[in-house]
Amino acid sequence: MRRRLTLAILGTVAAALLLTGLGTLVLTRLQVRRTAKVELSNEAEALVSVLVQDVRPRALPAANRAAAQQRRLKAAKQSLKLADATVVVFDAQGNEVDGSVPSSVSVSSADLAALQAGQTVSGESARMVWAAAASPADSQGRHLVIVLTRSIPFGLGSVQWLLVSAGVVLLLAVGVSMRLSRRLIAPLQAADVATRRLADGDLSARVPEPPAAADDELSDLSRAINSMAGALERSRGLEQQFLLSVSHDLRTPLTSIRGYAEAITDGATDDPQAAARVILAESRRLERLVRDLLDLAKLDARSFSLDLEPVDLVQVVSSTADSLRPAAEAAGVALVATPPGASGAPPVVLADRDRLAQVAANLLENALKFARTRIDIMAAVDDDVAMMWVTDDGPGIAPADLPHVFERLYVAQAQPVRKESGTGLGLAIARELVTAMGGTIGVESAAGAGIRFVVRLPVAGAAVAEPVVPVPPAPPVPPVVPPQVPAPPPPPV
Repeated sequence: MRRRLTLAILGTVAAALLLTGLGTLVLTRLQVRRTAKVELSNEAEALVSVLVQDVRPRALPAANRAAAQQRRLKAAKQSLKLADATVVVFDAQGNEVDGSVPSSVSVSSADLAALQAGQTVSGESARMVWAAAASPADSQGRHLVIVLTRSIPFGLGSVQWLLVSAGVVLLLAVGVSMRLSRRLIAPLQAADVATRRLADGDLSARVPEPPAAADDELSDLSRAINSMAGALERSRGLEQQFLLSVSHDLRTPLTSIRGYAEAITDGATDDPQAAARVILAESRRLERLVRDLLDLAKLDARSFSLDLEPVDLVQVVSSTADSLRPAAEAAGVALVATPPGASGAPPVVLADRDRLAQVAANLLENALKFARTRIDIMAAVDDDVAMMWVTDDGPGIAPADLPHVFERLYVAQAQPVRKESGTGLGLAIARELVTAMGGTIGVESAAGAGIRFVVRLPVAGAAVAEPVVPVPPAPPVPPVVPPQVPAPPPPPV
């Protein structure tokens, strides 16, 4: 490609020089011819006024008059650098009486008529220009006509300078094209090497990072390749982390099931019913993990369906909190479902009721892993957006980990102590479901002050204006706070 680029630049420069040089030569020669004809015309007019005296009767004999004319013509030819200077006498009928027009000059009848009228004529032929001027007619009707010719040089000196300058320009073009081609091709070659390494599985391959101020296309390409490589490398790390986490979540319950099953088989347990309960609990845990993995696969493949309908978000929040409150009480955590204000509009959204309940359950289960004493969940309407908050008083999340909270089985750099609950896929499923229902989900955290998840869904709007009987909201659930739990700090904003 470098050779083709260099040849293209040189070809363009050579063509431009050729066109420019030829155009300049042609225009220069035309201008020189026009100037020469004007000069010859002026010189012919001046000479004919002098030479006309030699054809009038004078004291000198005719031989002496002819010799004087020849001397004057010779002097004029040398001083004016003429190719030839000829005097011709025409009679009233336009016939040559004395002398003859040079063979290189073609005088037409129209030119003779113009000369007889006292005008100066000029012309050109091949590499020569000519001009002719006539004197006024004498008593016999004769005109003395002087014809001057001058050769126009081809201008080899100009051509030589043109060739020399063209050679210098071409040498400069070679240098510039080589340097430019190296600068253009080097990033492409680096990109080719990097992409081949990436294709071979070396995800650490990178293209040299361009300067921050560079904003050309090649710099954008280099940054895009590096960004892609970083994303691929990170995706592979997350994939390995995902597999390790899933393997751990599968191995732990399988180990318990196998151990208790062997104990029952060997008769080594005193309480087979207790062992069976453990096996049942662990099998349910496995079932939950497999179900979550299937949900993620369906979400990724967009093969799930949503049954959208007007849903009262308060009712979903209340029912979900009621179902998880026993687990929260067993963990020593108060689960509080705060109802909206009495004057607030009911947050009715257009969503899938079961999927929305799954989102709320996943957020509450995630909060149970980290909460110390309290979890708050509430729903309200802000303009045309229905919002659901889930807040806990856990240790919070580092700012560097916040962008990755919704990734599958993401492990924070400074992972807080968490209680074994769930599969680690709940937040990823919640984000996919909220996005599919046209909403957004975000997280806010302050070190030592817990985290707060915020779900935003568009209000049903026109859907609730139809004669559809909305689901009545559940009655407010009073806060359940154990006596030993101190008042929690206010949630972070």
